[in-house]
Amino acid sequence: MLKKIRKTLAVICFVAVTLLFLDFTGTLHHWLGWMAKIQLVPAILALNVVIIIALLLLTLVFGRIYCSVICPLGVMQDIISWIHSKRKKNRFTYSKEMKWLRYPILVVFIVALVAGIGSLFAILEPYSTFGLIATNLLQPVYEWCNNGIAAIAQHYGSYSIYSTDVWMKGAAALITSIALLLIIGYLAWRNGRTYCNTICPVGTFLGLISRFSLLKVQIDDDKCIKCGLCTHNCKASCIDCQNGTVDHSRCVTCGNCITKCNKDAIYYGRPRKATPVVETTQEKDNVDKGKRAFLIGSGVALATTAMAQAKKKVDGGLAAIEDKKMPVRKNPITPPGSISARNMHQHCVACQLCVAECPNQVLRPSNDLLTFMQPIMSYERGYCRPECIRCSQVCPAGAIKPITHEEKSSIQIGHAVWTHFLCIPTTKKRRDGSPASCGNCARHCPTGAITMIQLDENDEKSPMVPSINEAKCIGCGACEHVCPVRPTSAIHVEGHEDHRTI
Repeated sequence: MLKKIRKTLAVICFVAVTLLFLDFTGTLHHWLGWMAKIQLVPAILALNVVIIIALLLLTLVFGRIYCSVICPLGVMQDIISWIHSKRKKNRFTYSKEMKWLRYPILVVFIVALVAGIGSLFAILEPYSTFGLIATNLLQPVYEWCNNGIAAIAQHYGSYSIYSTDVWMKGAAALITSIALLLIIGYLAWRNGRTYCNTICPVGTFLGLISRFSLLKVQIDDDKCIKCGLCTHNCKASCIDCQNGTVDHSRCVTCGNCITKCNKDAIYYGRPRKATPVVETTQEKDNVDKGKRAFLIGSGVALATTAMAQAKKKVDGGLAAIEDKKMPVRKNPITPPGSISARNMHQHCVACQLCVAECPNQVLRPSNDLLTFMQPIMSYERGYCRPECIRCSQVCPAGAIKPITHEEKSSIQIGHAVWTHFLCIPTTKKRRDGSPASCGNCARHCPTGAITMIQLDENDEKSPMVPSINEAKCIGCGACEHVCPVRPTSAIHVEGHEDHRTI
């Protein structure tokens, strides 16, 4: 019963979180957006006290149930390990705790978290790692399948399903995602939860707390015959059946050992007191086991339900997509609501949820070493529509604060810069020798910050070129996106270290 409840809840949580990264319409966040916010590190960075306390209490009562139910990377490892177990049974062995590796990584993670070194803690944080894999590897496959179904539906006259443009977020993000999947997948295939119990800082932190949990996996020495079935089926390698001990800092309360033991020598709960054996002992133990399984299942379900956040509105509309080359910017552009580049660096866990959800394909992972995999903005494929606030709605870590549509239109994340030697009016001529005209940037500027003026006010034949009012420009990138100059736009946006309100 314990294992069935745990697996059911794990599948529900895993599917829900995965769909958040795959869904490019933003519809599912209306119901499931809170699933991203109950992840431990994003909750800590967002200073969500209710969720933090709930997760700590959950661990103090039930042990590391978070790792086997709520954490998507943990469940992904369980799936990989389960597939291998179908071919090779009883394949695990007991191993001693690698303190020399676990705790230094935890210290490094905490230091990076406090210092705001996003590139370091983003790679180590399990939810971010899963988000990176889901966004860069699973979402393109999902979108290709969607486009195939849309083509079939349109062939039969139905337009209820629309196609979307499939694009890779960057070579660095793709290579990093593949490398992480191969490393974690290999460890899970061979040894189950090796990654969780040696590298994952969240697992180490919760392991420290689970040593004092109220309910634990226990071994009844009076019934145990040292057969080793529990050890050979423990994917955390934490059961030493020969000595009758369980390393509760690594145990993820999966229930495998309990179901495999045919002597009822392993149970989940408080240590049993030595009592005379009577005929009804077995029956009472079975009843107690069912009660404990129901208790843990109810506790996890209640905790996750209690942490559900308010429903968010979603925005639609896709910008026109064109291939361009990213300009060299002196300062990167961070999304509206991120307040400043510093706030983004300190709070972002690089989970890629905002990148996966951006309907205009403006956000992409950074390749910079200090901000590796954190989102930056560029306008080759679209521009940041003033009416779109989806990234601020889905961010679980507080790196992008929730903003309203009215606030979005007044937040200045950067300003446009004109490069005269690239602009069409200054470089192209008509057949009659007069300067070519353009004005795309001025026509599409949503704030009216760009006007066309004569390059030489004393010459009536001088070309009309853009003039930028930086006080009105919000850095949305519409001008950069619609500029017809290739490969680099003649007008581009420079980001602001600190966002301003105009």
